Amino acid sequence: MSFALALVIKFAAGLLADRLFGEVRRFHPLVGFGRWARAVETGSRRIVGEHRFAGLLAWALAVLPWVALALWARTLHPLAHWPIDIALLYFSLGGRSLAEHAEAIAVPLAAGQLTEARERVGWIVSRDTRELDPAGVARAGTESVLENGNDAVFGALFWFLLGGGAGALLFRLANTLDAMWGYRTPRYLRFGWAAARIDDVLNAAPARLTALTYALLGNTRRALACWRAQAPAWDSPNAGPVMAAGAGAIGVALGGAAIYYGRVEERPPLGEGAQPDASSIRAAVTLVRRGVLLWLGMTTLAAIAVHFAGVTHA
Repeated sequence: MSFALALVIKFAAGLLADRLFGEVRRFHPLVGFGRWARAVETGSRRIVGEHRFAGLLAWALAVLPWVALALWARTLHPLAHWPIDIALLYFSLGGRSLAEHAEAIAVPLAAGQLTEARERVGWIVSRDTRELDPAGVARAGTESVLENGNDAVFGALFWFLLGGGAGALLFRLANTLDAMWGYRTPRYLRFGWAAARIDDVLNAAPARLTALTYALLGNTRRALACWRAQAPAWDSPNAGPVMAAGAGAIGVALGGAAIYYGRVEERPPLGEGAQPDASSIRAAVTLVRRGVLLWLGMTTLAAIAVHFAGVTHA
């Protein structure tokens, strides 16, 4: 079997596993990785200090041994790459979990159960959700789905296509460290700099492909216009294109003021159209799901073309 066809079979198998099983309910590997990362952080701060080099060293110690282990494990048997790559892609994906979290917000929000909707959206966003009105809950949920469509789905798929299971693992662990260390707080302003910058680099290409995917599957003209006009105003070079294009694609107005760590942040606008509600959250989930099918279809066609091109050449 050609490398291209093997890759697309693994690609499809990883997606199917995520669809069928979702995230691991008990003994999730990321829980163990989080403990490892906290231990690395403590040791690095104690031995090296608080500066940027300490953060870079900690990032390398936290991530690279596991990527090296994944690469080594593939060499243990000629067929070892099959289960390892599929398992690592499944581990790196969070598509079903994202949809479940989104629906857990949309259901009480649509039913007028604002307290529960606030609590549920607080599980997946870092902003203060205690005083959000219904539109604020919908805004936070929709933005999170659109952004995590890249972080939890398309970014992992992109790096899997480039580097197999080890590539997907590298992306997922780097993204996790950004979520742990990449904040501009006094504690992480210098130490977390490397984690934030590395995540920006790894996300640069997938974020723009995610934005293009959203644009192609929604209102393309509006999505591209919002991407072009609104993304540059966002601090994050990758979240801006993803959320602006996604909001434009589904025709909803996002962005605006939000409270982070007790401080109100006036964020630039995203998208244009109606105020968000429960249907906006579901529309964002649908956009991600259709994007996955598009990526699967395009990857399959590319693999078939490469396979037959190789056969013809031989």
